[in-house]
Amino acid sequence: MSVCLVGFGFAGLTILSKAEARLPNIVFIFADDLGYADVGCYGHPYAVTPAIDRLAEEGTRFTQFYVTGVTCNPSRTGLMTGLFPARFPKYAADFGFGDRITVTDLLKQRGYRTGHFGKWHMGPDSTETAGTYSLDTIEVIGGSHDDPEGRDAELFKAADRFIRKHAYEPFYVNIWGHSTHFPVHVAPELAEEFKGLKVDRKDFSPTMQKKFDECLQIGAELDAAMQQYLADVYSFDLNVDRILKTIDELGLREDTLVVVSSDHGPAPVLLGAKKTFRQYSENMLGYAGEFQGGKHNQYEGGVRVPFIIRWPGQVQAGRVDSDSVLSFIDWLPTLCAIAGVEELPDQLDGEDVSDVWLGKSRNRSEPLFWKTSSSSSSPAIREGKWKLHLNTRRGQEIELYDLLLDPSESQNVAGQNPEVVALLSAKVKAWVAELPKSYEKNKK
Repeated sequence: MSVCLVGFGFAGLTILSKAEARLPNIVFIFADDLGYADVGCYGHPYAVTPAIDRLAEEGTRFTQFYVTGVTCNPSRTGLMTGLFPARFPKYAADFGFGDRITVTDLLKQRGYRTGHFGKWHMGPDSTETAGTYSLDTIEVIGGSHDDPEGRDAELFKAADRFIRKHAYEPFYVNIWGHSTHFPVHVAPELAEEFKGLKVDRKDFSPTMQKKFDECLQIGAELDAAMQQYLADVYSFDLNVDRILKTIDELGLREDTLVVVSSDHGPAPVLLGAKKTFRQYSENMLGYAGEFQGGKHNQYEGGVRVPFIIRWPGQVQAGRVDSDSVLSFIDWLPTLCAIAGVEELPDQLDGEDVSDVWLGKSRNRSEPLFWKTSSSSSSPAIREGKWKLHLNTRRGQEIELYDLLLDPSESQNVAGQNPEVVALLSAKVKAWVAELPKSYEKNKK
């Protein structure tokens, strides 16, 4: 591989020149609703995830990495477009990204073969027709809960075929699974792997105890529910292993950047689930570690996710970055910098953090924002060590947390830090003022 990374090391990245013959392959493996601490290397006491854990040993694991939304489509919107999803006046789940240029558009122009396998949730446009968002191959594949290889096995096999077909040209591939989205119920062969596992609630953080209580409230048996959930996570790991073995078999390890992450925090136990689904709701035991919240809310458990990147010889092996505050809003500009894409969209909310991926320590330039696509919803901001929730509902107070001292967001320190509240409130209000005043959704 001849890559123009002059003076590379871990101090920074020199963008690839257009004359280079070989660009790095990019394999992006995205879990659905996988909690921050649902794999072994992020602290789950019982998870069996050897492939993902090994990937972390061979690459860098980030502990302050964020998604751009708290449900499936907003998370994907931010990473594909480099814009905060609240900027889109038409809800992208219903209307797609309009004329917005995506990361796959830009990489396709750079010479990449582009593929997408698994969950879509990026609008209604021609999801099975090549060409949408400049994707050469699109296979929106569901999954069977009865598959002993896991419900994502078929979509990972399809991605495997794409990688083999394009092994000798640069490729970018989305492999977006369904594990651990509701409902969780696995084939008997997978559940057997966890037979006999007993839950000791003391092995989990205080923030997990409410979920355990809710599980019991709907009549669940904690051990059986945990066995089901861990088996679904294990099946995801088995399929990650399939792709990593293929990369090695083809001799592409040194030429391939692999990322494993999740689209947001773990789903809640559904207390009000219909009887048909109640037996599966009790299995929703995704774990966000010490963080409060999960899917559907903007607390750390909903927006902070695992993020592991491996690129041998470029990304430092065995490193844990606990200082850098990064986000999928940076996905587009960062990959474009690595691939030598020179012309980017005029408006971007993300920033090029390729130097941080490659080992440099620095503060990000701009704060992170979250807001759902509703004119009345409450925004949140993360800047430096501070996280502020600007609650807009009547009677709710502003919340401010020092995440270095209180990552679980358990102690609201707004009253003790009026200057910080004023500064961050002004910033988030200025950002909200840039957003659409109303949003269009498909009313079905």
